[in-house]
Amino acid sequence: MADQRICLFGGTFDPIHAAHLRMAEEAIRQFDLDRVVFVPAGNPPHKDARAVTPYEDRLEMVKLACAGHLKFEVSEMERGSERSYTIHTLERFRKQLAPDDHLFFLIGADAFDELETWHRWQEVVGLTEFIVVSRPGATYHIPAGARVLRLDNVQLPIASRELRAKLAAGEAAPEIPAAVREFIARRGLYCLTGTQ
Repeated sequence: MADQRICLFGGTFDPIHAAHLRMAEEAIRQFDLDRVVFVPAGNPPHKDARAVTPYEDRLEMVKLACAGHLKFEVSEMERGSERSYTIHTLERFRKQLAPDDHLFFLIGADAFDELETWHRWQEVVGLTEFIVVSRPGATYHIPAGARVLRLDNVQLPIASRELRAKLAAGEAAPEIPAAVREFIARRGLYCLTGTQ
């Protein structure tokens, strides 16, 4: 099998929505990726665990959203109660790859701008090449040693935080895939003020 071009896409995905899927689709198209692996964070270090929807629910939403996309996969690599540090995920995932496989990491510009606050960030930049999604004309800091591909033409008008607020207010959220909306309704997610 030829060398693979594989991209990890980590995040809370609380909930996953159309902009996440569009980012992955555009990354595949522009950078000739073989697959994008969605990695829902088990215990995200930059968030209060009590304010995040349970992992099993977020994982199921990602699986539903990715179903039918031939180049999308979902990894449970961050399952568990330990903090979900990107360095650990990259190290674990790299062990599964052939030496010549190329590993990318898909990330929004806002999160990338905080890279130097990440656990062992210098090692993170050595293990992957970043595909950074930003609004047209936006600038961001690139840490020393980081390899970056810009993905500039993806419009990201929505955020998970705004969608949680809409759902809590009983408003429609067409930006969320239909199968995911059905799951949210079935599980009664985002209805309580504590999850906003």
